Amino acid sequence: MTLQIHAFGIARDILGGRIVAFEAPAALTVGELKQRLLEQYPAFGALTSLLIAVNAEYGADDVALSEQDEIALIPPVSGG
Repeated sequence: MTLQIHAFGIARDILGGRIVAFEAPAALTVGELKQRLLEQYPAFGALTSLLIAVNAEYGADDVALSEQDEIALIPPVSGG
């Protein structure tokens, strides 16, 4: 299964692009995706948080993913 991941902020720098195709097994949850991202991209471990949105809503760790989902990585943001 290929997931299209939209990355914002520092997540885009870590992944090396704004939209990245991520190969995954047929059954994957948000929590499992986070774990695989940490394994493949250790720099995510330095972030204070990393939220994953699925179809424009924050995804709990037990949400199942499919190729049709719009997946976005939302790192911590700062500003004033």
